[in-house]
This record gives sequence, structure tokens and C-alpha cells, in this order.
Amino acid sequence: MAKGFTFKQFHVNDHGCGMPVSTDGVMLGAWAALPASGQILDIGTGSGLLALMSAQRTASNGNPITAIEIDSGAAAAAQKNFTDSPWLSRIELAHQSVQGWASQQPAGSVAAIVCNPPYFNHGEQAGCQSRATARHTDTLSHHDLLAAISHLLAPTGTASLILPVYEGEQLIEAARAHQLYCQRVCEVKTTERKAPARLLIALAASPSEQQNEQLVIHQSGGYSEAFIALTKAFYLKM
Repeated sequence: MAKGFTFKQFHVNDHGCGMPVSTDGVMLGAWAALPASGQILDIGTGSGLLALMSAQRTASNGNPITAIEIDSGAAAAAQKNFTDSPWLSRIELAHQSVQGWASQQPAGSVAAIVCNPPYFNHGEQAGCQSRATARHTDTLSHHDLLAAISHLLAPTGTASLILPVYEGEQLIEAARAHQLYCQRVCEVKTTERKAPARLLIALAASPSEQQNEQLVIHQSGGYSEAFIALTKAFYLKM
């Protein structure tokens, strides 16, 4: 049996990736705003999940996708997943830092950005270096991430991210210094009675009235109707 996770239209082997396939990633990949045409950028692609989900959702040669990954093991895994997918011709892997890649690109050249970013700013790091890189902000601080997004994002583009609530609120506040504004935010709760655990965040280059949403994952012993509706195009058993 193949290792990793099989979705409806592609397979992801996340062996060797610091951040394995997770519900966070699937929610973000399904929720993110994607354009009808224009370049899509996946920052810190890891196993390649978000790039592959973006390819499935747009299904057009008018949406070239670049997946950036600094870790060698994860980059190799992502490239194999892209090669084995139906969208190899549309997805390009950039094995480098987003800071370096962004410095080589024209301002405002990316129509949409998706990113499941590192979020631990301090504390004990994972013993596995690839996991530490994926989870901690040492190699990609939120300041550097926002600076790259601000430079790359088209005037009408959207950058979609997922973070724990506290880190997400900090990022939304910090974004303003980079002329980025929260356009849409979704509080994610595992159950109705629990406090929100994650924020799905959409940033744009122009200020607008913020849309507030809420998503509950589990209801009545199973997945909620809203979660099923969001993810059913990807999960095999939805």
C-alpha cells in the first residue's frame, strides 16, 4: 500500500516532510481564495499538498503554480508528488527560501498566495531538523513572510493562511505595517463547545470591511455539514 494520503484526484507521500499532511492544510487548501487566472504561489509547500489542491481547484493552464520549499527532504517529496499527479506541467518547485525567491520576482506578480506557515516563535524545537524548520519561525519569521507577501501580491490578489488563534491575531495586526489588510477571517472550532483553535486568514493589499466566519469540524459524533461541504472534493470518504 502506498505511504501517505490518497485524495480523490491525487496522492501525497509526506515521508521526510517536517509538517505532515494535516486537517489544517486540507482546510486551508479548500478555503483559500483562488483566481480564475494568474500565478498561484504556495509558500513552504512541504509535501506539496496546498499546491496540488490549488491545481485541482483551478484546473486551468491559466493558473501556473510555484511551490517554494527550503528543506531538501520536503522538496524532494513534493517534487515526487507533483510528478505523480495529473498537474506536473502546471506546478514548478523552487527549492530555496521565499525571501530569496521573492527578491527575484517583479512586484505584484502573484495573483494568489497560500501558506501554512511556521508559528512557534520560541520554546523547545523538535529534534528532527526538518520538523523544526516547518514548525518554528527561525528560517521564516512572520515579518519576513509578510514582507514577501506584500512585495509579491497583485493589487487584487489574496494571500490565505492558517494559524493558531493567538499567532493569527498577531499576524493580522502586524500585516498592517506591510500594507496588508485582513479581508476575511474564519474561526475554526473542533466542536461547538470548544474555543476556536485556528484562524483561516485572507489578506489583501487594499483595506475593506472584514468578513467574519466560523467553521465547526465535528458535530453529533461526525463531521459537520459545513466541514463536509468544504472538503468533500478532496477527502475520499466524504
